[in-house]
Amino acid sequence: MSEINKVIDDMPEEVYQSLLSAVEIGKWEDGTVLSQQQRDQTQQLVMLYQARRLNQTDHFTINNQGEVNELSKAELKKQFKGESIAQFKEQDL
Repeated sequence: MSEINKVIDDMPEEVYQSLLSAVEIGKWEDGTVLSQQQRDQTQQLVMLYQARRLNQTDHFTINNQGEVNELSKAELKKQFKGESIAQFKEQDL
């Protein structure tokens, strides 16, 4: 087993969530901005974690075969059909 696979297999979910957040917002938890190299490498770790540890079927995620899931607009609509995201009454607005 390669060293990176061992790192991914042993990585606690909390560390994955922290890395994911850093990639999404471009900053570490302490507010330090990620360099482009850090962001690229962290994103690779996140993608490897998703591929190896998560059974993802969401749009634009990495599935457990290491492939990007790219759901079409029609597939997304079908997936969310009938689910309301938020409802407001006129007096709420």
